[in-house]
Amino acid sequence: MSTATAPAAAHPRDGRPAHAWAVRAAHLVPLVVLPSGLWRLALVAGVPIGAYEHGAPVRTHGWESVYVVSLTVFSEALALLALGLVRPWGEVFPRWLPLLGGRRVPPSFAVTAATAGAIGVTLVWAYAAWGIIVRDLVVEGDGLGFSPAGFALLVACYVPLLLWGPLLLAVTLSYHRRRCRD
Repeated sequence: MSTATAPAAAHPRDGRPAHAWAVRAAHLVPLVVLPSGLWRLALVAGVPIGAYEHGAPVRTHGWESVYVVSLTVFSEALALLALGLVRPWGEVFPRWLPLLGGRRVPPSFAVTAATAGAIGVTLVWAYAAWGIIVRDLVVEGDGLGFSPAGFALLVACYVPLLLWGPLLLAVTLSYHRRRCRD
């Protein structure tokens, strides 16, 4: 007697695995968010990253440090949610959720939430990138500045965030095509 098992990325109810490119893209999402988080953690840890405020190296203190670490953890957690669009655990609500636990995630809910998230992070990071370029390359009048190496490090750590939205949108489209077919 043969016991066939469904592929790892397939949900037992629909049996449709995610496309390989979508799985790769979903795994890229947390990786493109990671460098900026590491940059922020280095800032909190006091690592000299080439950022200066009124001539002194930038440091965070007290609640500001808590905020920066929390932002980093929250951003990475949100980025990891992209994996739910290609894994079975993203197709069923966790059992510990009251009223919803164990029920199937409505595909329209997942698509709407992921699309809103993709558009949101695209707008936020495009605006932030524009702000950094205008402030640091054109204006730079607020006392906050970077050494050339520090600015290069900032750009190298934050430019990958510009991929977060488009990658998430591509994975969402794949999810929609897989889960919402007629």
